[in-house]
Amino acid sequence: MSFRVVHYINQFFANIGGEEMAHVAPELREGAVGPGMAFNQQWKGEAEVVKTIVCGDSYFAEHEKEAKEQVLAWVKEAKPDLFIAGPAFNAGRYGYACANVALAVKTELGIPVLTGMYVENPGADLKDKVLMVATANSAAGMRKAAPAMAKLGLKLAKGEPLAASCVDGYMPNGVRVNFFEKERGAKRAVKMLIAKIKDEAFVTEFPMPNFDRVEPGKAIPDMSKAVVALCTSGGIVPKGNPDHIESSSASHYGEYDITGWDALTAEGWQTAHGGYDPVYANADPNRVLPVDVLRQMEKEGKIGKLHNKFYTTVGNGTAVASSKKFAEEYAQKLLKDGVQAVIMTST
Repeated sequence: MSFRVVHYINQFFANIGGEEMAHVAPELREGAVGPGMAFNQQWKGEAEVVKTIVCGDSYFAEHEKEAKEQVLAWVKEAKPDLFIAGPAFNAGRYGYACANVALAVKTELGIPVLTGMYVENPGADLKDKVLMVATANSAAGMRKAAPAMAKLGLKLAKGEPLAASCVDGYMPNGVRVNFFEKERGAKRAVKMLIAKIKDEAFVTEFPMPNFDRVEPGKAIPDMSKAVVALCTSGGIVPKGNPDHIESSSASHYGEYDITGWDALTAEGWQTAHGGYDPVYANADPNRVLPVDVLRQMEKEGKIGKLHNKFYTTVGNGTAVASSKKFAEEYAQKLLKDGVQAVIMTST
């Protein structure tokens, strides 16, 4: 018996196009497309993608209700044994769509569902409701993601009980199941302690959360005298992107002078960001970096001065460690220039 699978992907993995084609409405295709072919290879006839649903990321974000209704209708008609979405890696809107479509199929149709994405993808917020395989942060990790998702997907289609997340390879979802260990807790704890003292590898049975705490800055007593700077992860750069800031997974940031600019113009500025539709930001870059508003506040005396430099990068897929490194560098420059407040804009 070959299990029937319906697969959901976005416009990029359907080979329609990139961000410029993110507006495409849902469409239904026969058989496997893109990553679905990799799943079929892994299943070796035990399961098969019989239908592929394609939907543009922007379309889903702007027409979520309609998109879900159409997807549910197609899935119901196909009567699959399993529904798979993605993998989305670190594409935020794609991850959001995968997680929410999978949740709708699970809730409305009662069909086993699975998706996959990077742990920092916004869609991963639903990992307690939808089974998710942790992937790399870019499509370069497809070779590892496809086998992991195919293996777990087949298990779901067969109706086999799940093992622990560390065994079956899905993100921890908060579900705890009692079972008997071979060794007593005291013995396991002593073994871990000895390994830790010897600086040897060990795996804790109860990992503690690691919260990043940032002390709030002191209140500025008089904003009418304060020097305010703009920073952004929205990718606003001079026309032509002279420093070649990447549209995703940025490796650096840019520092640009806005002396003499009362507002950013489409002729002089653009966005390098690849994670949202650039049309509106390119038409009016102030929508992402509000130089026009801050200049007006400067003229009205609401702030003392707008700093003549701003710092920019692309937040799309950029690692947290890289983001911290960027901020640590330009924060020192801002302090040196006497900046007292920073407005950080995103997308």
